[in-house]
Amino acid sequence: MRGSVLCLLCICLCMAMLIGATNGGEEREKISGEIHSRSTEKGWPGYLYIRTIGKCTPQYWSSGREAWPNIAPKHAAVSKVFGSRVLERYEPSLTLLDATQRNDDIGGTVFAKLVKHATAALLNSYTRDNFPLDSWEVKSLMLEALVSEESAEAQAEHFEQANESCTSN
Repeated sequence: MRGSVLCLLCICLCMAMLIGATNGGEEREKISGEIHSRSTEKGWPGYLYIRTIGKCTPQYWSSGREAWPNIAPKHAAVSKVFGSRVLERYEPSLTLLDATQRNDDIGGTVFAKLVKHATAALLNSYTRDNFPLDSWEVKSLMLEALVSEESAEAQAEHFEQANESCTSN
């Protein structure tokens, strides 16, 4: 069903372009306006949005596209990697892979966002030469951010920016 709708939409747009090319574009503007008004009336989106996944984000690490470093295996407990102090905020069974796969960071607690982006930052510090933080810095900053929601939120944003601005080797 989607394929036929997409095909029909492409045919309509091609016809509109051909008509516009033959009569100076007046008909093309009319058809384009009709398509736009129909799409807004029916609640269709006016654009297509495709989210790209950078090679340093938690989504990338959870996808399994790249091997994890041996020093931080995906099934290692967060408490074993970052230290036992994280047990104040996270359950003992939380693994690094689980942390990168979390989707409760939007609308959830700031601590969920913190562990998600701290885990990606740690993996990036081990595997990306140009990553701005060393592994010991990521671990220290993570532990320091656990003291309050404000510090956790600020540090989570810092990790998220570092992860999104990173380029892979």
